[in-house]
Amino acid sequence: MASKAGKQSRSSSGFSGRKGSGEQEEEEQPLQAVLVADSFNRRFFPVTKDQPRALLPLGNAAMIDYTLEFLTSTGVQETFVFCCWMASKIKDHLLKSKWCRPSSPNTVHIITSELYRSLGDVLRDVDAKSLVRSDFVLVYGDVVSNVDISRALQEHRHRRKMEKNISVMTMIFKESSPGHRSRCEEDDVVLAMDSKSQQILHYQKTQGRKRLHFPMNIFHSGSDEFEIRHDLLDSHISICSPQVAELFTDNFDYQTRDDFVRGILVNEEILGNQIHMHVTRDGYGVRVSNLLMYDSVSSDFVRRWFYPLTPESNFTDQEGRSCTYSRHNVYRGSGVSLGHGSQMVENVLIGCDTSIGANCCISNSVIGDNCTIGDNVILDHAYIWNDVHIASKVEIRQSVVCDKAEVKEGVTLNKQCVLAYNVAIGPNVSLPEGTVVSMHHPDEEEEEDADEFLSDDAEVGQSVDKTKQKVFNPAEVGAEGKGYLWKASILDNTDEEELSQCLWGLVLNPDPESDSENSEPDGPDDLMIPSPEMDDVKVFQQEVLGTLQRGLEENIGCDNLVLEINSLKYAYNISLKEVMQILTSVVLEYPLQQQPHLNLTPSQYVALLLPLLEKWAPVFKNYVKRAQDHLDCLAAFEEHFLEQESYWPAMVKVLMNMYELEILEEEIILRWFSQGATTDKSRRLRKNQGLQKFIQWLKEAEESSEEDGE
Repeated sequence: MASKAGKQSRSSSGFSGRKGSGEQEEEEQPLQAVLVADSFNRRFFPVTKDQPRALLPLGNAAMIDYTLEFLTSTGVQETFVFCCWMASKIKDHLLKSKWCRPSSPNTVHIITSELYRSLGDVLRDVDAKSLVRSDFVLVYGDVVSNVDISRALQEHRHRRKMEKNISVMTMIFKESSPGHRSRCEEDDVVLAMDSKSQQILHYQKTQGRKRLHFPMNIFHSGSDEFEIRHDLLDSHISICSPQVAELFTDNFDYQTRDDFVRGILVNEEILGNQIHMHVTRDGYGVRVSNLLMYDSVSSDFVRRWFYPLTPESNFTDQEGRSCTYSRHNVYRGSGVSLGHGSQMVENVLIGCDTSIGANCCISNSVIGDNCTIGDNVILDHAYIWNDVHIASKVEIRQSVVCDKAEVKEGVTLNKQCVLAYNVAIGPNVSLPEGTVVSMHHPDEEEEEDADEFLSDDAEVGQSVDKTKQKVFNPAEVGAEGKGYLWKASILDNTDEEELSQCLWGLVLNPDPESDSENSEPDGPDDLMIPSPEMDDVKVFQQEVLGTLQRGLEENIGCDNLVLEINSLKYAYNISLKEVMQILTSVVLEYPLQQQPHLNLTPSQYVALLLPLLEKWAPVFKNYVKRAQDHLDCLAAFEEHFLEQESYWPAMVKVLMNMYELEILEEEIILRWFSQGATTDKSRRLRKNQGLQKFIQWLKEAEESSEEDGE
């Protein structure tokens, strides 16, 4: 099934047969891996019409580099990379990378074929060529992980030794709450397992179902302890025995890993094969299966969740790829220029030789190499790839802009927009949420339906004549724009096997049975699961309270308190704005929480609070630096006193104390007072006589200082 190119790319020394080897010999064999550098679907179309998914940049490095780095770090010494779609591009990338150097501890063999249509085809080819000699790791080329699989591998080998090779696969899962942003909703699974042996008894994707059915025979398997779990993230990393490839050969209806798992579970009594699982609480393991996951994984990478894989580590070992790391997770590559007044707020990675204009605001974004960004540009959760030109007065939020695209002046990209390769947009155009623009016309899809996966040679120049006849629509892409709009109907061509073509992932609807039922929860089993983001914020708030309380009891310095709060910020993925507001709220509520049974008078509240403000002023000053930080602090201050109306007499003394301690500036206090009222209660708060006298005093003090300056 493999092409001639695939056969030529393998060295004869690494391909001895696996059959007939004894247990002792098998243990001495080097750990192998099968890496499938193809998704066998169109989830990333039209982006992947120009570049295979495995080579799409994530944190300014190709996805497949993360997968190979993970495999090498886990002790894999020989990896077979299977390519189909745009195989020549993947092969060229790997041959130029550190993975194909003689010094690489992981020998990489590149096998290409135009005939692969599924994971099943790949594993049947593995069996036909007798490539694997012992247990091997199975992954896709878009898996990002730093999970230590050594224990899972040890358990897998022990089971195979003790149970005479009955266990054919160990699937690796990571504990993760349902709904967490690192979980891909369409991959959510419910598992039934034997608690003692870790054997998987039932495996079912939820896919929006409200009701799940479990066959009764799984509870009659001889074990007395079972677990049903929905708190697991599938890392898409599997440890396989050589029999897995043989079983795919024997069962041509096995096309995906899910097919294989279902088949083994259904036929376990007949075949005697079992699948086990290993659950880890540590590490990071995710498959980038859509752009929502791309956004989540990119964000986690910049926040250093992949350690030791970090943006400044240059793990791909490329020349000129160094970057500097500074506070708030801001990374700057070599040759980066930043205009006057521009701010890199937090979680920003900028590639080499990129130029950024004046008065830009960039947060939670990744920018590639050789990009040019104009003045007054706002980027938030923006993923700008290489050689992109962005003009002035552009706003981009949670969107992807691919290589060599051009965004002209005055353009706004609302959430979940995608500009594919070489597209131009603008000027003065606002793209609605979810807009996808490509230089490939959607009509090409209909012409390619006869052959879903074309070779590179067939793909080059396809439909050129017809595309040239098409005209760009200025109403869609702007007067100077270039590109075609891909309608939602084209991208959302859903069927049961391939969940959705939507770039940003499938919006799951409940199954038809539950559509007819009342949407209200029927009982405790049907209660809605709270948002994990809200849980994280509440837990962070409790942790900050505990940190400050321990600081008082143990007389911990403010510098160390800041370090602890910062580590909590990264652990719970909390923004700077939330840190500021939570810190303010925790400190203002501290006297009330320490004396819950006493009804403190305003004067008692002030007497307890002011010493705390003085002690923790350096902690506030570490976070209150910009005008927006002051406003966030004041917003939390206002929210606290709106909920504690009986303490309004103390409000002015607290605010004045924060002013005298230089936590807050008079200019920002005046701005907050004049602009911040949004409700009747907040307007009533501003009519408080004491607060008005304080504001008047601030105004007079500001005027007198201006006169003195003149």
